[in-house]
Amino acid sequence: MNRRAFLAAGSALAATSLAGCLGPSLADSDYDIGMASNAFSPQEGVEGADQPTYPATVGETVTWANTDSRKHTVTAYESGLPEGAGYWASGGFDSEPEAREAWRKNLQGGGNIAPGETYEVTFEVPGKHYYFCIPHEGAGMRGKILVEE
Repeated sequence: MNRRAFLAAGSALAATSLAGCLGPSLADSDYDIGMASNAFSPQEGVEGADQPTYPATVGETVTWANTDSRKHTVTAYESGLPEGAGYWASGGFDSEPEAREAWRKNLQGGGNIAPGETYEVTFEVPGKHYYFCIPHEGAGMRGKILVEE
């Protein structure tokens, strides 16, 4: 094999091998908020917000996608929901303490959204809906959905 053919074949093999290390591919998936490292990344946001903020309207479904190579959760702060809003969290938990306990008891896995997977919530109550990722809360992985009429 000549040197150029060898280098071309080696480069193609290296690129193919690395493709799987760069995280899941959600190119064919529609989502509103991505998850990367220790942050939520809204596809669009509210200018001047104190944390990642995604604007939504009543009746709209918001989709989170794990665009990272690590597992994440999407967990509402019970005290951070508007009056009359139902509790929501990946894993289908009925309360924030239940979600936190499931994470702790399930060997840090309750409510996980695996790489490449999505989670969605339909918002019926206007106001600010605050949420976080249980394993990365301490690193600041928090966000807000601003639901308007």
